[in-house]
Amino acid sequence: MSHKLLSDLDLAQIEAVKQTDGPVLILAGAGSGKTRVLTYKVAYLISQGVDPAHILAVTFTNKAANEMRGRVIRLLGNWTTGSKKKDKPKNLIAQKPNSLSLPFVGTFHAFCAKILRIEGKYIGLPTGYLIYDDDDSLSLVKKIMKDVDISTKNFRPSSILSAISSAKNEMIDSAAYFDVARGPFAETAARVYVLYQKELQKIGACDFDDLLTKTVELFEKVPQVLAKYSGRFRYVLVDEYQDVNTVQYVLTKQLASKYGNLTVVGDASQAIYSFRGADFRNILNFENDFGDTKVFNLEQNYRSTQTILDAANAVIAKNSSHPVLKLWTKNKSGEKINIYNATSEVDEANFIVERILNSSKHFGAFSVLYRTNAQSRVVEESLLHASIPYRIYGGTRFYERKEVKDVLAYLRLIANPADSISRTRIEKLGKGRLKKYLEMVKKLKNASRIPPITLIDKILEATEYLKLIDDGTEQGLMRVENVKELRSVAADFENLQTFLENVALMEGMTTPEKSYEGKVDTNSVTLMTIHAAKGLEFENVFIVGMEEGLFPHSRSMLDPAEIEEERRLAYVGMTRAKQKLYLSYATQRLYFGTTSSNLVSRFVVDIPEELIAAI
Repeated sequence: MSHKLLSDLDLAQIEAVKQTDGPVLILAGAGSGKTRVLTYKVAYLISQGVDPAHILAVTFTNKAANEMRGRVIRLLGNWTTGSKKKDKPKNLIAQKPNSLSLPFVGTFHAFCAKILRIEGKYIGLPTGYLIYDDDDSLSLVKKIMKDVDISTKNFRPSSILSAISSAKNEMIDSAAYFDVARGPFAETAARVYVLYQKELQKIGACDFDDLLTKTVELFEKVPQVLAKYSGRFRYVLVDEYQDVNTVQYVLTKQLASKYGNLTVVGDASQAIYSFRGADFRNILNFENDFGDTKVFNLEQNYRSTQTILDAANAVIAKNSSHPVLKLWTKNKSGEKINIYNATSEVDEANFIVERILNSSKHFGAFSVLYRTNAQSRVVEESLLHASIPYRIYGGTRFYERKEVKDVLAYLRLIANPADSISRTRIEKLGKGRLKKYLEMVKKLKNASRIPPITLIDKILEATEYLKLIDDGTEQGLMRVENVKELRSVAADFENLQTFLENVALMEGMTTPEKSYEGKVDTNSVTLMTIHAAKGLEFENVFIVGMEEGLFPHSRSMLDPAEIEEERRLAYVGMTRAKQKLYLSYATQRLYFGTTSSNLVSRFVVDIPEELIAAI
């Protein structure tokens, strides 16, 4: 019976699945079937007679949870319809595949929300507590700052909220944060944090971070509740363990505290989310945290050619702070890695267009990856001019991004003072900011004849717009980079009118995006940041901007730990490719309105020459 269920797995995967008891660490390389193993392990436990109610499988996204749940249903459905009745555990006999009893499969937040609904009363949380989303939380922070007269110009509410969120993820409560706060910003954040928590308690609400921290608090303060759930879930499985933060790490240990049957799956070489609080050291410490750990390495790759894997292995092998798996495959060696030295960013984008048009593959077989969100602009324009359909995964097109539209509104109002739409948009950014903008415009003579890039700089200086959008988060940095990239567009035009006409034409060529849920669209090229690409795969992958200062990013250059994360990011990007991998860099690049010359990325240099085909 179980042999039939596991017949689709390789030997290493079967060993990892069948090790059900005790702490299990599955180090799963890119494309090695990580989710597959976790799914089969859930199904295998049930096939061995484990009550599904005793199994907890935790993932990081609702999409991943839904996918895993669907796979478990299909696996058990196929097994129950193809096995003899005497081989089936009692709780599955006579059940239809679509009505099988299933374990809890979901995100940390979804699991904790359910626990708090039932048990939150023990720590003073009402059964009908509200869950504040990010917008709700930001609105509350703004209200508190206004009530206690904290300037939102000196301290951005989104930055304050980000600091509070980071503290919660590290399990630092408002009192402890106040004790360790140093400097004006941290002290202000601590002050708001105290009031923010008091207000949430008064309202009877939790923000997303509270769902986790309050569950940990519940388990710590009420032992009988911890005993109830650690006793119920005899088998705990956690996906993407390299991405857990401190509170998720503690929560996992609490849930596995009674039986110790904890299986975690992950790969330190794919740890790329430190900016979200993820700490890959948790996966490194797993064997120390849990005695007698069984470790399984999944190194057989089912996605890429051996040449792509050899190149990716050469890049990641330079990291020394974590174990590195050596991926291999039974697939063909495949073509060499295509390296293109472009003369400029436009040449780089045109090269992509040329390769796509000359291929017999459908557009959905191609993906363009980049280190920073702003890099999509040049590629988008080249695809539009060539009438190649594309979509941006996990984001919006360049000229549809809010910060780009904001700055364009300032420029359009200069070109046409009667533009009520642009004026309304600017007013929403703040009356004080609008006043400073209008004062600036009055001082300019023949403003419409001033070079657009100069106008943008004057607007940004007068309105302090960059301070408005730069909240200290990774998202804030991307918004700033998008505004700076608009300077690159403006640099090609001598007057405002022609610049705005060009932008209008580009906007007109952009078709509305349809829903996109991670599936490959056979009619569109996919564009995305490398961070967004994790978990996806494409036949042909272009990674652009392979230059020192761009990838690896300039912010990481002086920190060895950050350089290692950049290297992991390069590894993730390269291993998205199934058949062909293109890496490109430009001799000169107009970026953020300034032309620069950078050295080719160290990640390209790391690839052995015998694997490279220079174009």
